[in-house]
Amino acid sequence: MKKVAFYLMTSKGFYVLHNFIKKHGAQNIEYVVSEEDKKLQKDFFYEIRQLAVDNNIKFFKKSDMPLLLEAQDIYKFAISWRWIIKECNNLIVLHDSLLPKYRGFAPLVNCLINGETRIGVTAIWATDEYDKGDIICQKSIDISYPIKIHEVIKRIEPLYFKIVDEIFRKLQNGEVLESRKQDENEASYSLWLDDEDYFIDWSWDSEKIKRFVDAVGYPYDGAKAFLKDKIVRILDVEVIEDVFIEDREKHIGKVIFLKNGVPVVVCGKGLVGLKNLKDLQNKELSINLRSRFK
Repeated sequence: MKKVAFYLMTSKGFYVLHNFIKKHGAQNIEYVVSEEDKKLQKDFFYEIRQLAVDNNIKFFKKSDMPLLLEAQDIYKFAISWRWIIKECNNLIVLHDSLLPKYRGFAPLVNCLINGETRIGVTAIWATDEYDKGDIICQKSIDISYPIKIHEVIKRIEPLYFKIVDEIFRKLQNGEVLESRKQDENEASYSLWLDDEDYFIDWSWDSEKIKRFVDAVGYPYDGAKAFLKDKIVRILDVEVIEDVFIEDREKHIGKVIFLKNGVPVVVCGKGLVGLKNLKDLQNKELSINLRSRFK
């Protein structure tokens, strides 16, 4: 009986661990490693740890991980993992995109911002260069917009488990894990996001702004903007039918209407209504027609 190990973060890691234990039993897991992510409103670190402890599975924080364990010659799965695992032998990485598209960081967020209608998960062999390993398995779903990222995460979590389940059953049956090279001509890269990347670019069209706000919402920190030199958080918007605006480029970011208390803002193309607008202390804001977002 082959045992496996897991490097897990976020709800996707928790979902896979929960379902793996349910189907295959905790006895098939050598250890679980996880870590906290302070940038997420909910990172599932404590849920992952408790699930492992409740099932008598060896659990480690990344900072406490013994190097000897990492060097063990067993198959390992990395899900939502943000760091390099030095021993990449028999390491299978599950990535939030249909590789070779969107290699790198925050692929799902960037897929949604760009309006991709087909998204998915790819299992690859780990290599020295991130997300360039041979593809073992891919699974995908179709989505339509508008859609918020927490809904998309719930829809792709089962794909993660299906991939892990499929690979684990092959390992148990002694089957070879066949894989294929990625097509470098199709490759694209998704870069990491920092605090500056959560600010809305009001020169975008209204549809893109709507996708952006939905893509960086819960469990992420939410879209932001400056209002009178203070940072505000914009949690939900709606696309509003456009009107002709004289010298539009000069007035991007200004409130043009208040519709039932909802401020309507001029975009590079189109208008958006700010349905859920709060300060950083999570308090509702009062907006007037003389407001401008930057």
